[in-house]
Amino acid sequence: MNYNIIRLTDRPEIKEKAAEWFHEKWGVPSEAYRESMEECLLKRNSVPQWYAAMEDDRIIGGLGVIENDFHDRKDLAPNVCAVYVEEDKRCNGVAGALLNYVCRDMKEKGIGVLYLVTDHTSFYERYGWEFLCMVQGEDEPGMSRMYIHS
Repeated sequence: MNYNIIRLTDRPEIKEKAAEWFHEKWGVPSEAYRESMEECLLKRNSVPQWYAAMEDDRIIGGLGVIENDFHDRKDLAPNVCAVYVEEDKRCNGVAGALLNYVCRDMKEKGIGVLYLVTDHTSFYERYGWEFLCMVQGEDEPGMSRMYIHS
């Protein structure tokens, strides 16, 4: 499979397409993604950051790094968020490549510790993430798993 991982800061022209893509996957208003992506383009070397796996002009996967992914532990920041790979591209290493890329890129920006909230068990461990604790998500009845990568 032939794809490239890109930083939004390197390809700002995909901002609108990326905001719509994340909106379709997660149901969060596209305006919220657009605002975060505009902040990313202004700050360039800090949080937030956005990444996409591109196969030609198609986004096949993506994720972001934001200050807080809607949970009660504001001290556990920044957070990798919105991790998604298109169903027809799963089980091809795209998620792992994205996760490895973002960890390296953020480390180069001076951010060596990242957090991630998920309901998945065992998936993120494959890529060097460790379970840290349970956190309470905003407007969620149950607790979610918090992972750390350093």
